[in-house]
Amino acid sequence: MTIVIQLAVVFITFLALAFMVYNFHKLRNMEEGTKDMSDIAAIIRRGARRFMRAEYYVIIPTVLIVAAIFSCFIEKTSGFTFMAGALMSSLACVIGMRSGSYANVRTTATALRTRDIGKTTQTALLGGSISGIGVQAFGLFGIIMIHLIAGGVREGVVSSGFFASFTCNPTVLRFTTYSLGCSLVAMFNRVAGGNYTKAADISADIVGKRRHDLPEDDSRMPNTIADFIGDLVNDIAGNCSDLLESTVSSIVACSVILSFVTRGSTNVAFMDAASIFPIIISGGGLLASVAGIFFALNHKASSNPTKELNNITYMSSATIMIIALIASVLVFGNIELIPSFRLGWISPFIALAAGVISGVLIGKITEHYTGAEHKPVKLLAQIAREGDAFVVTKGDAIGERSCFPVMVVIVIAMIVAGVVCDVYGIAIAALGMLSFVGATVSIDAFGPIADNAGGICESCLSDQPEIRAITDKLDELGNMTAAIGKGFAICSSMFASTSLIIGFIGSFSSATPVLNIASYVVFAGGVIGVAVIKLFSGMLTDNTIKSAVVLTDEGERQLDGILNRGEKPDYDTCISLAARNALIRMAPPSLMTLLVPVFGFIFFGPTFVGGILVGSTLVAIGDAIFHGNSGGAFDNAKKLIEEGRLLDENGVVIGKKTDAHKAAITGDTVGDTRKDVVGVALDIAIKEMSTVANTLAPVFANNYLFSSIM
Repeated sequence: MTIVIQLAVVFITFLALAFMVYNFHKLRNMEEGTKDMSDIAAIIRRGARRFMRAEYYVIIPTVLIVAAIFSCFIEKTSGFTFMAGALMSSLACVIGMRSGSYANVRTTATALRTRDIGKTTQTALLGGSISGIGVQAFGLFGIIMIHLIAGGVREGVVSSGFFASFTCNPTVLRFTTYSLGCSLVAMFNRVAGGNYTKAADISADIVGKRRHDLPEDDSRMPNTIADFIGDLVNDIAGNCSDLLESTVSSIVACSVILSFVTRGSTNVAFMDAASIFPIIISGGGLLASVAGIFFALNHKASSNPTKELNNITYMSSATIMIIALIASVLVFGNIELIPSFRLGWISPFIALAAGVISGVLIGKITEHYTGAEHKPVKLLAQIAREGDAFVVTKGDAIGERSCFPVMVVIVIAMIVAGVVCDVYGIAIAALGMLSFVGATVSIDAFGPIADNAGGICESCLSDQPEIRAITDKLDELGNMTAAIGKGFAICSSMFASTSLIIGFIGSFSSATPVLNIASYVVFAGGVIGVAVIKLFSGMLTDNTIKSAVVLTDEGERQLDGILNRGEKPDYDTCISLAARNALIRMAPPSLMTLLVPVFGFIFFGPTFVGGILVGSTLVAIGDAIFHGNSGGAFDNAKKLIEEGRLLDENGVVIGKKTDAHKAAITGDTVGDTRKDVVGVALDIAIKEMSTVANTLAPVFANNYLFSSIM
């Protein structure tokens, strides 16, 4: 039966990939609009490809070196599974970037041809669906191949590297190294892509809008084109690898937990059932995502794009709940269960439902705090009339306040999942939140595609404001969907990291794992974990600002000649500067989170590393929610003013080029680095550290320098 299920999931992944290829072919055959639109889209596409190529000149050697270390010194096959994870993540982000580079101009062309917001929404969603389906299908394909080849998680299996011999369970290590390969690529993509796009965006806002009162996305400003490229390499490619890694981490957390909760057990039937259940959920979620997206793309377009995108989420989540209920009774209904399944066969379903429901609730909370139709953003736009300091302070308050309801939802879901199914339930809840990640990423990728479409419209159709009105509406919605996507990634990382931490502790003891917070070693590790997250965040912010300064100087130099002497913009120079600065500053923060657990193990051992994981996870979750939601609020408050929706006491519009607008631009500049650089990297950082810790735990269990005094 296990083999049949695995082959069925393989079939679903191929079906989904065929749907992805069909959508890509359909997208490519759509019109690009005018020659000017086609030309500027080609510049964006070429710049994105060039950046990704340069980035992978760094990523590929790094992956090969790390893979060689794993295979030579830890476990023979682990290097290959590490490379497989890196490959799956890379395929998803490259294909996502390519689809976005074709969808942007076709979205503008659809708006130009039809003047219909519903049909324009469907074109942007068509492009986003290629990213979403690719993320879930590629991530799951690698996992199912490891299951088929390695036979899932087994106890009593040992292996070693080509040149060293450590006691380890290779069946667990193959999953953790696969996840780690995904994490490494995601981190590089997020750090480099975030630096690239936000340095360009910030410099374009400062030089173009604040200093020279140029329109939004004016193509005379070369930094604007670099920003369009950044939307593809960060908001699409980076997000694809980010959420693929989140999904894989959730599945791997189930395997890690299973390896210790069944330690010493002879209940092979339960081990097989608990091992295959996450695969069924992932395959069912992929099927649910395909169904939801197919429906959205093939029915009569609605004039309410928010409703269209929400319907995909509701349909996908309802479908996976039905699949999970059926799977629970079929998989666990006729076998002997372990005591931690307190409500019998329905326990894993309840845990998964807690994750799905909490994901939907977190989406609604994020929508409230970042959507332009809701009170927080309207108040933020109103207070922009008082100046820059008021905007930044109010935006900070919105971000801080948003943390409380989100974290309460996380805690309630975690307690429910833990009560009914213990630590395995927490891992299942994380998987539930991301079970329909194909739909989530499709909706998320919709945002940068709409943003690019608006930029192309401003550059080529500035004499047709009704077209820009359509793309602006979709861009505003895209900011909200992007914030929701970030919320899913951040909050699922809390579940996954908790599961991985518990699995890490359990790997050292057959008893119930306990991490004694009263221990000075654990507490010291927790302090270091907090410090690492703060240092990591500071490095990302500082690197982005350094790059933005370079691009601001270049933009000012070019704009002087463009506006005063009629010179043409030199896009290539600006694009190359953005790429060079991003790539130079990519490695140190990306590798830091990989190496911190390693040095913690080498010097102070597993207890100290456990403290690092707890401290870093707790502070990173709060910081990531704050950064994501405050940044989304800043962005939409600026757009609300630009759309002429802010009125004074006499009903007079306060719009572009006013002091309130410039203050809102300052807020958006602050929020840019938060939501698209720091916030999105923090969830990867904590999962990467937890995955490294689980991978290396057998190696350093009793081998560290200060073992005699710790």
